Amino acid sequence: MKVILLQDIDTLGKKHEVKEVKDGYVRNSLLPQGLVRQATPEALKWVEMQKEIAEKQMEEGLKKIQEVASAIDGQEITISLKVGDKGQLFESITPQKVVEEIKKLGTEVKKTQIEMEPIKECGEFSVKIKFDHNLEAEIKIIVVEDK
Repeated sequence: MKVILLQDIDTLGKKHEVKEVKDGYVRNSLLPQGLVRQATPEALKWVEMQKEIAEKQMEEGLKKIQEVASAIDGQEITISLKVGDKGQLFESITPQKVVEEIKKLGTEVKKTQIEMEPIKECGEFSVKIKFDHNLEAEIKIIVVEDK
């Protein structure tokens, strides 16, 4: 029986694919769970429309991510912190602190997108921010002594 997958199924394929599956498996397992739809001419038209909608949404998402990445890329963020007698910072700069500083620039990122080790000294540091669709941005963190 030809069916349209309504979601990703490990053993069969990806969402919106049309597959040939044994009748018993469809009737006893896939249909009762709502994982597939029988591939009628109307259903095939529906799946084509769903693919177009998903493609448009993905393109819009990509444009938004590109805008965010280009807005952040190359930015310099200066953070001033208290420094001890021997030049050590009283607190380290973590991805969460970087997220807060980027938010001040008017852009939202998640701390899981930031690739960095905690910064524990004054100086200039490059930090990569990874986005969906394999896009990256790089910012410079400048840590200075708070006077």
